[in-house]
Amino acid sequence: MAIYALGDLEPQIHPQAYVHPDATVIGDVRIAAFASVWPQTVLRGDHGYIEIGERSNVQDGCVVHCTRQEPTILGPDSAVGHAVHVEGATIGTGCLIASGSVVLNGSVIEDGGMVGAGAVLSYRSHVPAGHIALGVPARTRPNSSFGPEAIQRVVDSYVRRAQLFREQLRRLAP
Repeated sequence: MAIYALGDLEPQIHPQAYVHPDATVIGDVRIAAFASVWPQTVLRGDHGYIEIGERSNVQDGCVVHCTRQEPTILGPDSAVGHAVHVEGATIGTGCLIASGSVVLNGSVIEDGGMVGAGAVLSYRSHVPAGHIALGVPARTRPNSSFGPEAIQRVVDSYVRRAQLFREQLRRLAP
């Protein structure tokens, strides 16, 4: 695992969290129990802090950053899909940020909110509870196709997957 302190800023990773050996965690990053961070993901808490809530996952190839004024907070039971960029945003409980999307500074996704694949939320965007943001630039509408049960299934699958990786991942070559 590439886990780095930056001066006095040290990551706080709960012993029951899973950080893949090919992920990078730098500075003021707080990862809660049963959360997971997957390969090629970078969490860089250099100018503020990043918080990954209990049972949440940040999937392969994500970039998560923050600013002094705007931390990045991912609430519990949420999923951040492959190749997502999140910077200085607040994401609530039970949210799904789908693959390839961008969520920029000051944006807020309320509990149960969703960001569709490839969507771009510009600065200070807002996704109300139970809504989905789609498109470039993203527009929100009520979410009637992918409910909280589906998001919970994704979260649960990553909690199980993290346990499997913790127990069975073996490096075969340097």
